[in-house]
Amino acid sequence: MRGYGRVGLFLTLGILLAAAAVAQPRPLTFVDAMSLPGLQDPQLSPDGSQVLFVMDKPDWKANRRIGHVYRIGVDGTGQAQLTFGERGESSPRWSPDGGAVAFLARREPDTQNQVYLLHLSGGEARKLTDHPTAPESIAWSPDGSCLYFLASDAPSPEARKKARLQDDVYAFEETNFTQRHLWSVDRKGKTTRLTDGDYSIVQYAVSPDGSRFVVSRAPSPLLEFSHLAEIWTLDADGANLRQLTSQNRVSEGSLDVSPDNTQVLFRAGASEDMEGYHNGKVFVLPMAGGRPRLVTPPEAAFDVSSAEWSRDGRAIYFVANLGVHDEIFRLDPASRTARALTEGEHSLAQWRYAERSDRFVFVRQSPDYPGEVHVADVSGALTRVTRVFADLSSRFQIARQERLTWKGADGQTVEGLLYYPVGYRAGQRYPLIVATHGGPASSDQFAFGHDAQVYAGKGYAVLKPNYRGSTGYGDAFLREMSKGYFKQAHLDVLAGTDAAIAKGVADADKLVKMGWSAGGHMTNKIITFTDRFKAASSGAGAANWISMYAQSDNREFRTPWFGGTPWGADAPIDVYWNHSPLKDVARVKTPTLFLVGEEDPRVPMPQSVEMFRALRSNGVPTHLYVAPREGHGWTELSHRLFKLQIEMEWFEKWVHGRTYQWETRPGDTPEDAQKPTAQVQLNH
Repeated sequence: MRGYGRVGLFLTLGILLAAAAVAQPRPLTFVDAMSLPGLQDPQLSPDGSQVLFVMDKPDWKANRRIGHVYRIGVDGTGQAQLTFGERGESSPRWSPDGGAVAFLARREPDTQNQVYLLHLSGGEARKLTDHPTAPESIAWSPDGSCLYFLASDAPSPEARKKARLQDDVYAFEETNFTQRHLWSVDRKGKTTRLTDGDYSIVQYAVSPDGSRFVVSRAPSPLLEFSHLAEIWTLDADGANLRQLTSQNRVSEGSLDVSPDNTQVLFRAGASEDMEGYHNGKVFVLPMAGGRPRLVTPPEAAFDVSSAEWSRDGRAIYFVANLGVHDEIFRLDPASRTARALTEGEHSLAQWRYAERSDRFVFVRQSPDYPGEVHVADVSGALTRVTRVFADLSSRFQIARQERLTWKGADGQTVEGLLYYPVGYRAGQRYPLIVATHGGPASSDQFAFGHDAQVYAGKGYAVLKPNYRGSTGYGDAFLREMSKGYFKQAHLDVLAGTDAAIAKGVADADKLVKMGWSAGGHMTNKIITFTDRFKAASSGAGAANWISMYAQSDNREFRTPWFGGTPWGADAPIDVYWNHSPLKDVARVKTPTLFLVGEEDPRVPMPQSVEMFRALRSNGVPTHLYVAPREGHGWTELSHRLFKLQIEMEWFEKWVHGRTYQWETRPGDTPEDAQKPTAQVQLNH
């Protein structure tokens, strides 16, 4: 019996030890990070008791993420999935009485998204529209009798005939688009056109009494013409269209009508005299017409992302970017004073103010977990609603993250975020990935950082610097790029790299540079400026600012960088060329990857081709990978996973001289692992 007891004890201990080993959290892989759900578009119910939101997950067979609509109580109970369509659903909107939910979905035999209505008392969702083009930006009328939406005009019969005959030559940026207009659909499915003409409605807001719209109207739906949009007002039936703002070459957004229907609030990245290329600010405009009035504090350094009137119209609530974090503010428009209602190491996305319940709802990201739905009252007290990631830290090792500050070359204080390697040990130095954000008018903020978490799990530290040109640090910081893109920005990045080294975290001999879009521009500049980095990856980066200016679908906000266009009689061509990475490409020694979407309109493929061919001609190790069907951001799961892994393989090779083991997609065999040698070499 003694022997049996001892054996049983050992067996029990073995089982417990095995269970403990299984339960130990581990570093995230790329597939792990990509497989995490994403929460978006939270909507508070009219009575403030429930929240709708969309949760998406990867469908590897479909090669894309698919989202469905969920409902949950604000106390975190009763989470339930409401929609189950094969292609997913989006844009859930409560009816004013809280008894129904409208959403967008594509279901057989739809050829594009349509508006659907689901009664919460029971039954299947019913299709409300059968529009020839896809509705978007849906909103209820205040009385709940109908829904409004934006939709592009359908191609004319003549255009359809020409397409069928392939007699389809078009005038570029003149006839290769259809205008977008405002429509309504009642609960019986009757659709009514509200605007018509050779212009596009970019945004709209309904007055609280339902009698009028305020719209942002542009000459074209193309991004290139967004700065020419102006604010107009019209009656609920589409009549009496009247312009409120003049031609100011500034794009106005976050439209909202005051509770007494007399004033319009809007957000613009402009100065008080409506000069563009500034941090976002709040303006107020009389509905009857008049000059817009800047109401944010004159000394404010933050960047307003969205704003809405308070329930009584005496205040304005807004979310502001303060560099590495976001906060909710209350603004007194009369005195132009604002105070923060929240404070934390977080970023706040898709924020909305629910007037009837006097609450805010938003998705909050923190260093510990990806976005969870939160609500807050007007005092700023936060309540976490969803707990989708409650077990994340028990499953995975989460990298430590902190704010790092340093001095730029000219003495300016600069900051960024530093991710420590998983299992970090003080006194030990680690390879450092310096990842610069896009924009450049944006900033890296406290958030989970999916990719950075994986890099940290593989033993890398990660630095995300908010270099000159970033938002949330004041207009002077943002506009430092004026008349010369690379004056201090690249020096800020290098000074931040030195700060991570001086802190004792980074190994000066194992540095990596990467970034996408403006982060790619920065990578291209860095590799022509220094050979300190062992490897680099440039995603959708500019090579030649002169050719880039013409190729891109948006030029207006680039003009201040160089002091004018490159096309005038006295064009600042020397400024364009002197700040082009291609000018100094002969200096490059860093092994560099280039990645770009084949259909990228923002930083078109020829920019990456120029850098790639220059490096290859000069004998620098390089590859260019082009993703078919992709635009400025890669969305197909296979493409996204390929990007992450080809970069990691490159970094491991040049930093450590070791082989990287490619991950497989869920459901694939090891033989199916994506490898560049097993695919078409996408470097055209």
